[in-house]
Amino acid sequence: MKYLNKLLILFLMINTANSVFCQINKSAIKNALLIVEKNKNLLENVGQVLVVYNYKPESFSAVFVALEKKENHWIVKQSPILVGIGKKGFALPLNKFESDGKSPTGIFKLGKLFSYEKQNKTRLENQQTTKEDKWIDDPNSADYNKFIRGSTTAESFENLLLKNDAYKYCVVIEYNINPIIKGKGSAIFFHLAIKEPYFTAGCVAIKEEYMKLMVNWLDPKQNPTIIMGNLDVLKAGL
Repeated sequence: MKYLNKLLILFLMINTANSVFCQINKSAIKNALLIVEKNKNLLENVGQVLVVYNYKPESFSAVFVALEKKENHWIVKQSPILVGIGKKGFALPLNKFESDGKSPTGIFKLGKLFSYEKQNKTRLENQQTTKEDKWIDDPNSADYNKFIRGSTTAESFENLLLKNDAYKYCVVIEYNINPIIKGKGSAIFFHLAIKEPYFTAGCVAIKEEYMKLMVNWLDPKQNPTIIMGNLDVLKAGL
């Protein structure tokens, strides 16, 4: 009888946990759909969108949901998962600065994919990374927030081929690209999360299993875009 009681308790605990998870999942999807609805005027020509939001502006843990437009309706391509963002959370709109430890808030196109290995399945513009590849983050450089292959006079830059796997898949988030404003932040990427806690210097970091799904799904013809920021800010509209 004691054994049966233990089994019953375990069964109830599992069902309760599943119920809570489903409720959280539904709430996260509802938030993502509300975010795109509140910003629909800025997403008119977008067919694929990554929604990244946190509940507290200073939190480096964020919710990630991938959505795809079908017949003018958004459907879920990737159910909610947790990803890492800037160590100090999200900057307020237009208030991101170099080395502030925050991820920018806004709507940005997803650009080129850099990867350690040649990619045959992705439709994204992509290139295999070499040890000569850099992204300049020196605000005083003429090449600030630009990709450079080879030597540079910049005093500070990101190597795109690292000794770890963080940039094994590295998609450019086109923040502060056109125009480039000195000191407003650089090298904002969508890359791999490799070590807990998954905070970054301002990028969005995701586990490799999900990144593979994303880079094989994203299609330049669908104008893939990321919308990112604190939930309350995004729900108010950008």
